[in-house]
Amino acid sequence: MKCPYCGYPDSKVIDSRPTEDNTAIRRRRECLKCGKRFTTYEKVEQLPILVIKKDNRRELYDKEKILRGMIKACEKRPVPMKVLEEITDEIDRKIVNSMVREITSEEIGEMVMEKLKSVDEVAYVRFASVYRQFKDINTFMDELKKLLKENEEKKTKE
Repeated sequence: MKCPYCGYPDSKVIDSRPTEDNTAIRRRRECLKCGKRFTTYEKVEQLPILVIKKDNRRELYDKEKILRGMIKACEKRPVPMKVLEEITDEIDRKIVNSMVREITSEEIGEMVMEKLKSVDEVAYVRFASVYRQFKDINTFMDELKKLLKENEEKKTKE
């Protein structure tokens, strides 16, 4: 690591510790030539992930969009923000760990719906109505019937 004061290319690490959010390592270094100290941060390089939209446009993946969509679906519902943040983090980990360079908005939407279904069924239907672009009341009813059928099957298994 090049010294920011004298430009000498070598330094020694005096102290290393993770940052508060555990996303980087903070290192205190000392220049081997001038003896001045400076701080560097080491962070894992994340390659950009592109989301393929329904019209085949591509945009950069943004986990905050997932959270915003769920917040909107859960408006006036008894779903704690912490739960939505945990779901967002879980989906984000799944996407990032999959090592894919591109993912469809459909795949992301399905992951969100799968999680919302177990948290709040009303929020699930709200999200699904926007995500699946229900054209009319019949499409909406079909989704509700499917949800009711799944609930019945779950109850008979218990």
